[in-house]
Amino acid sequence: MELIQSLEAAPSFDDALAQVIRHLKADSGTIHLLEDDGMLHLAAASDGIPPQVRAVIGTIPVGKGMAGLAVERRAPVDACNIQTDTSGDVRPGARATGLQGALVVPMFAGDKVVGALGVANREARQFTPDETALLLAAGRALAAKETAPWRRHATSLQPSSPGILPGTGMKPSRPRSSV
Repeated sequence: MELIQSLEAAPSFDDALAQVIRHLKADSGTIHLLEDDGMLHLAAASDGIPPQVRAVIGTIPVGKGMAGLAVERRAPVDACNIQTDTSGDVRPGARATGLQGALVVPMFAGDKVVGALGVANREARQFTPDETALLLAAGRALAAKETAPWRRHATSLQPSSPGILPGTGMKPSRPRSSV
């Protein structure tokens, strides 16, 4: 787990995200953190994401878009091609990037979801189970960093009653199967 060790030493989320993108041979990526207002806030984004898209993805409600769904479901959300995806998981902001293959995972600190980590490619791509497991491990490593901003101010989603989203009284949307 060479990537995980390097993430533990990364001085910032931007540096860590760049390492994840390189390691997974992706073209782009984001890190969103769950903050006190219950929204996901953009903490890091790769250079490939245009400013107008950054504005759209700067704050994301839990349950909306791929990052919001990964947090709500407490599970990875993937799309082989976000440009042609018809599942309802992909929002216009993601399509505006021009990217295709994408994978977003929740970031866990213990059993608490504290954010979302996502990568994407310019071409259609189905991420493998090993790549998904590695991205989940990377999210855990980033969430565990002592310097992680969420440690100071972010809210987290914790498990509550089975099938109910903490703090909402709502059931998560049905996870879709991999494409």
